[in-house]
Amino acid sequence: MGKVHIQSEIPGPKSREVVAREQRHLAPGLQAFALWAGIAVERGRGSYLTDVDGNTYVDLIGGIGVNSLGHCHPKYVQVLTEQIQKLTLGSLTSEPRAELVNEVAEVAPEGLDRLQLYSGGAEAVESALRLARSHTGRHDVVGFWGAFHGKTAGAMSLMGSTAKHGLGPLLPHTTLIPYADCYRCPFNLSYPSCGVACADFARKAIKAQSSGPVAAVIAEPMQGTAGNVIPPPEFIPAVAEAAHDVGALFIADEMITGLGRTGKMWGVDHSGTRPDIATLGKGFGSGFPVSGVLTSTRVAQAKPWANPSGASSSYGGNPLASAAALASVRVIREERLWENAARVGSEMLTELKKMQDRYPFIGDVRGAGLLLGIEIVKDRKSKEPMPDGAMRELYLAGVKRGLLAMIYSPHIRLQPALTIDREAALEGLSILDELFAKFHKSGSWRS
Repeated sequence: MGKVHIQSEIPGPKSREVVAREQRHLAPGLQAFALWAGIAVERGRGSYLTDVDGNTYVDLIGGIGVNSLGHCHPKYVQVLTEQIQKLTLGSLTSEPRAELVNEVAEVAPEGLDRLQLYSGGAEAVESALRLARSHTGRHDVVGFWGAFHGKTAGAMSLMGSTAKHGLGPLLPHTTLIPYADCYRCPFNLSYPSCGVACADFARKAIKAQSSGPVAAVIAEPMQGTAGNVIPPPEFIPAVAEAAHDVGALFIADEMITGLGRTGKMWGVDHSGTRPDIATLGKGFGSGFPVSGVLTSTRVAQAKPWANPSGASSSYGGNPLASAAALASVRVIREERLWENAARVGSEMLTELKKMQDRYPFIGDVRGAGLLLGIEIVKDRKSKEPMPDGAMRELYLAGVKRGLLAMIYSPHIRLQPALTIDREAALEGLSILDELFAKFHKSGSWRS
């Protein structure tokens, strides 16, 4: 497998049959891009996926930040194959879990040396919030516009978008304030002449806007769902400092940015920020559902979180999950995948900037490692986002051409596997360039 190859209509007849069979009893709510594509995948290697009709696509979605090692990395496959033949479940101590917690402690942000394990990102965020409340004895939590921390009640209450509308009532004692999205500055200013006004606002809001003393301030070092937004380096340290000034803990949600994605081991490494708690997931298990809460020995002692069964999870840290996460972290370390992310991501960003020069509907390109964002606009001056319908057409054209990428939104996100090589990355961007060229020539983007 390797390189794009399309040999049937898209979706092909076998894909249509498998999808139709699934839809007989699958409940609604599947990810939109999967429904729109209509393809059924059969196998994957590295940064390529092949469907049941034999069509091969270059994968720049990467499971939305999940695919650290690429599809079916041989070391990962070997570890899981061996573990599944020995032991798969249970909460008793196992060799994989013992190895995992120590492996993660070696690469954790400075000062964080205790790990608790869970099965999904939202579960880890909820635990982090409980830990902060246990430690501080307070209730209020501050989050940010554009944030996404999960779809459970506490995490959704901190969702900084309209996606939570209709899903209330949400939890009280939560406050949302503006994030440092420089392209769409909430204060209509420009960096750096703005003096990072959003950071000053955050300091004041954390003190004054909450309904009571703040237990925690939670932020993504770089926002994923909002469009792979990269804040200026001053912002996250200012947020952490403001949290500490009021006696709150700073929680870094590293689900997307952690473990090499941004060209450094952790998103907070770009600004030198030291969180009190960090959540990790997505690429942590490279496809296996596993997540975690990292904190210090001091904070981890807080009760009731620290009581027996107080922070536990039925699936968290089971032998199979631990083996998967251990294999993932070890390969990231052994192959120094953050360096590959920095190198290939830089080349991709250079190519995207060239596209920006060619196409007037590209309002902004940005990135850190293999966390890349593109803003598609009707007009660069007004920054009005391109309509969703036009973006969906662009996405479907990409699928038919052999590109799987999150180009169905005007806030395009690219986050391929950390193992992606230059050839695969540029093949994907070459197809994207073709799509942009046709889109530009059609003139439909002007309407």
